[in-house]
Amino acid sequence: MKLFKAKVLLLLLLPATMVAQKKEKKPSLPEVFEHARFVYVEAIDGEEFNPGLDTADRLAIADLRDAIKAWGRYTLTAEREKADLVFVVRKGRLAEGQAGNVNSGIENGGGIEAGQDPLGRSQSGQQAGQQVGQFPGQQRERGPGFGAGGEADREDDLLKICQLKPDGKLSGSLWIHSFANGLEAPRLLLFTQFKDALEKAYPSAPASAPAKP
Repeated sequence: MKLFKAKVLLLLLLPATMVAQKKEKKPSLPEVFEHARFVYVEAIDGEEFNPGLDTADRLAIADLRDAIKAWGRYTLTAEREKADLVFVVRKGRLAEGQAGNVNSGIENGGGIEAGQDPLGRSQSGQQAGQQVGQFPGQQRERGPGFGAGGEADREDDLLKICQLKPDGKLSGSLWIHSFANGLEAPRLLLFTQFKDALEKAYPSAPASAPAKP
């Protein structure tokens, strides 16, 4: 009889325990993402209208601004100091040493490895630096240094999100990811990855139904 009562009590307590565990589970993103309203977009190497900014980075800023506007969760601001969040982009490019090797090989009439074209692709279509079995746009595994506040390979596209400190400098990264072609329009896979994570952690409030006449 005592065993039966113990089982009944356990069954009664189990649902309450599961509810408590769900409440204690923390979202995967900081709360600032839920309460933020205004966002600003720039590149690691400067703001959109910086004369020295790389053209690819400038286009990435424009593409990301369009995607944020279409999303509608945040409002773009042209005034950096008023932003609750700053989205920072960087288009992937070959490191200077790699680019120099390729250029010098072309200028000297050689230097390109057998089976590669001047863009660094092998006959099998694999790009230079691409791991075997890796598809373009697929995220590569990162070492211990990759994560919040970290930096990724410059060959990869990168998106990180920060806040502004009182002195106008950026805080450490609240969210950061990178992979090849992650900022290619129209898909912008890095932004899609962030958007999906945010909607999972802090779902948007459903649109209210229009009032009946």
